[in-house]
Amino acid sequence: LRVIDLSGDFRLQRAETYAEHYGQPHTASGWLPEFVYGLTEIEPGVPEAKRIANPGCFATAILLGLAPLIAAHAIGPAVVANAITGSSGSGAKPATNTHHPKRANSFYAYKPFEHQHRPEILEALGRIDPEWPAGLIMQVHSAPLVRGIFASLYVELFQETGNEELGDYFRDYYARAPFVRLVKGSPDVNWVKNTNFADLGWAARGKNGIIFVAIDNLVKGAAGQAVQNMNLMFGLDETQGLMFPGSHP
Repeated sequence: LRVIDLSGDFRLQRAETYAEHYGQPHTASGWLPEFVYGLTEIEPGVPEAKRIANPGCFATAILLGLAPLIAAHAIGPAVVANAITGSSGSGAKPATNTHHPKRANSFYAYKPFEHQHRPEILEALGRIDPEWPAGLIMQVHSAPLVRGIFASLYVELFQETGNEELGDYFRDYYARAPFVRLVKGSPDVNWVKNTNFADLGWAARGKNGIIFVAIDNLVKGAAGQAVQNMNLMFGLDETQGLMFPGSHP
């Protein structure tokens, strides 16, 4: 039996961390060591896993932008992640914040310093480089979109770096990642809507870098990632059932 869990219940390694960020005790903590974090581009253990914890949507976007730089020891601890989501990121349950007559012209921040995806980001980056000081500031925003996440990640590089040099980190790290597309300048959430692709762009000046990531929160940020995990767990082609063109234009 193989399990892919799309909730947040098994993404974190410690029950105490879960209780702190989800506001309730973990009732199946004995299962936590059995689960592999299911972001296939950064976790090598997915094909052999029998239990997968599908990553959070914000975590997916932010990790894809930071992982290559953490792996290369290229950035310091001063990282700011500014991420924006559409209404479907709140789930299917009706609420004021998902009511589109209210939301259509609205833009606001929420959960400052306490979003539940931050600890899973730090744990995943810690597996890449246990020595990274983990100084991530993460702020999320609600935008007048239905689906999509756009993340802008501000980093301090150890060395002065140009656009081409910064891009080399991503080209090397994602050379065999079929769902990561590297774009010139900024991606657009419309380009990834209804697809399993993550579009990633960047800009650099001196020791300052910005990484831009766009995903569909319901596909690469949820169900599409689960299918990608399933394909690898059963020895299928990673892209099976996922290479559809999306809805742009």
